[in-house]
Amino acid sequence: MVYTNLAPTNEGQAMDTPEVTAQHSAAETGTRMKRELGLYASFAVAFGFVSIATGIFTAYGAVLNSSGPRGIWAWPIAVIGQTMVALIFGALAARIPISGYAYQWVSRLANPILGWLTGWVSFAFLVVVVVAVDYTIAATILPELFGYVPTVANCWVITAVVMLLQAILVALSTKVTNRVNEVAVTVQIIGMIGITVLLFVVGAWLGRLDFSQLFATAPIAEAAYWDFGGLTDVGPFPLAFLLGAFTIVGFESAANLAEETKNPERVIPRAMVQAVIALGVLGMLFLIAVTALVGDATELAKSATPVATVITSVLGPVVGKGLLVLVVISIFSCGLVITLSGTRLIWAMSRDERFPAWQVLRKVSRSRHTPVAATIGYFIITQTILAIFSGTSDALFILFSAATLLPAIIYASTVLLYIVKRKSLPASKGFTLGRWEVPVLVLASSWLVYELLIFRDASFEQPRLYVGIMLVIGVAYLVYLVATRGRKGLTMPDMQDVDRVFDEDAATTSQ
Repeated sequence: MVYTNLAPTNEGQAMDTPEVTAQHSAAETGTRMKRELGLYASFAVAFGFVSIATGIFTAYGAVLNSSGPRGIWAWPIAVIGQTMVALIFGALAARIPISGYAYQWVSRLANPILGWLTGWVSFAFLVVVVVAVDYTIAATILPELFGYVPTVANCWVITAVVMLLQAILVALSTKVTNRVNEVAVTVQIIGMIGITVLLFVVGAWLGRLDFSQLFATAPIAEAAYWDFGGLTDVGPFPLAFLLGAFTIVGFESAANLAEETKNPERVIPRAMVQAVIALGVLGMLFLIAVTALVGDATELAKSATPVATVITSVLGPVVGKGLLVLVVISIFSCGLVITLSGTRLIWAMSRDERFPAWQVLRKVSRSRHTPVAATIGYFIITQTILAIFSGTSDALFILFSAATLLPAIIYASTVLLYIVKRKSLPASKGFTLGRWEVPVLVLASSWLVYELLIFRDASFEQPRLYVGIMLVIGVAYLVYLVATRGRKGLTMPDMQDVDRVFDEDAATTSQ
């Protein structure tokens, strides 16, 4: 297999001019990414990362225990908030459609130092969230499906194997990876719609639908239910927002594949927003169906897989097992897209000579048109994180909490950037917020501030510790970069160079 650099420079030369950095894309001689993704593929990437089957199945039990059945009403609020964020990301993706999403946007519109930190936080998110998602298969779903007791050892091995399969697919072919994801997303959409309809129909036929459960709080007390909490604690209802905040993240992964998407300035914004809205509506209907059938919520809260328990009791063990298979497919798809997105971020930062071991990680396979080296690097890092967390008794809670806090930080910093720079953004040929810009910004900002405040609760101490450790490591490497290259060595290309590159791409495609 032959490898070549995407942005070759002289040995030891920093990419400190727009002309040099602009070699990242169209100026390359046969080593750039191939534009293969259309609208549905881009939508499937965003939908597959979010994966309501994964998020709801995994976090519904936590909502019952922290907020009771009534907690599902935090979902539509979270959907609205994340839709506002997706609209802002769409407006940026239409102007700077380059792999690396928030890292690229902040670097160009603010400064390279803040951009690098944003990229590093995004990296910290993408390497922990794949472990959290894939660990769910081993810790909760397969034991329920095959009736065995999960242990530290078998959870570790199974998760490692799942992550290996995902990395192999991503390294071998972007086209095949996206075909697998498209099939998995289609199966997930059809399956979730089918199960939701069956729950309503069969539940009504059996006389088991109890819509009063939608407003019940048990096993949580009614008193102080709506309280926001104190300095180190959060009330029951605010905690329910974590279901939506954990599930509806990753839609921006479509933007991370911008250089492999046809007409990215038009396709990516539509894909992200459509995915969030579709997921929000389908997820809410599914939550209402399941919650109306919970029966004894206090007893159900003790189940390790409460969603499967409800479906099995209403639709029978065969459909219940079918749901578990659907969730396995959804989680594998979710992990696959996360791996795809994570490798692209590492590659994009390495291409700019700003990631550890960038000399190797920036290379692209000439025959496969995939960043194989970055995929291997991503796999090694995620396996290390798996090894660190797998022996912890509450590994899933720590992983999922960290995987919710980190994107909230990324979203908040990106929205703040948009607010500051919105008057000086380059023109977009694909998507703009128009007269809705200010209302969207107000709603997105309010939602993100509220979400971040939830993490002051003492139960999130370890996730905050993970974030802190990753930031310290990142800052240390950033200090090294600045010390060895100076600020000029971190200069990003001008917006004019970005526009020129994509104008050239469009001209090439139309020929």
